[in-house]
Amino acid sequence: MNLRIHQLSKHYGNTPVFANVTLDVAPGEFVAIIGESGVGKSTLLNCMAGLDHWDSGTVQLEGIDIGQLSDDERALLRRKKVGFVFQAFHVLPHLDVAQNVGLPLLLLNQPDAVRVADMLAAVGLQDLGARLPQQLSGGQLQRVAIARALVHRPTLLLADEPTGNLDPSTAAMVMQALVTQTRAHGASLVLVTHSLAAAEQADRVLHLRADGVQ
Repeated sequence: MNLRIHQLSKHYGNTPVFANVTLDVAPGEFVAIIGESGVGKSTLLNCMAGLDHWDSGTVQLEGIDIGQLSDDERALLRRKKVGFVFQAFHVLPHLDVAQNVGLPLLLLNQPDAVRVADMLAAVGLQDLGARLPQQLSGGQLQRVAIARALVHRPTLLLADEPTGNLDPSTAAMVMQALVTQTRAHGASLVLVTHSLAAAEQADRVLHLRADGVQ
């Protein structure tokens, strides 16, 4: 099992975010999580990556209980095993496209210009490696983020509303790139979205509520 979440609960102060979330994601599976605003979808995704803490329950990635790891150990696990695509892109403005995409490899001390070029080509940005982020459209920036999230070949890709800031035609193009490249790399994909069109492409759609998932 790639990702296993058992009875996960999270509060902010006295306010519950979600409770008793149990979820298994198989290797190579695409799971979409939908739900009302404020129900904790992004927080749940952050917990899956070990970016946020929870109050009870467990999160296991490839059999490793990430709740038992130190912050440094979690960061190293993310660096090796997890890719994250954010709605707001989070590309570094002072780096060009190729440098942004190659950053995960650099952090692993495995720089590989050929792999970066291949990933840019895979998402249709093969001629834009030398451009700065401010020279790109929103759809192009999101494809940079997808390429960056996959270049180190993670086993788990987490995507938080990756089409939320895009028009419908650009969103469809970005989703195609996301799904195609995730499948090509054999990674599991967990997508948080409000878009029914995006969710319909998943192998499984789950509805997050305050008392768990359905």
